[in-house]
Amino acid sequence: MAVPKKRTGQSAQAKRRANWKASKVELTTCSNCGDTTIAHTVCTSCGFYKGEKASKK
Repeated sequence: MAVPKKRTGQSAQAKRRANWKASKVELTTCSNCGDTTIAHTVCTSCGFYKGEKASKK
């Protein structure tokens, strides 16, 4: 089984992880009620998705 020869230092870890950034959530407006919602999800205020009723709200 492969085992690392030496431990990775903290500065090497930090440099490697420096590019892992959180991205902003895409917001859109609901076609039914006009409320702002997260893209590709059911509207939390009215329950519509792509112009069709998706959940009971």
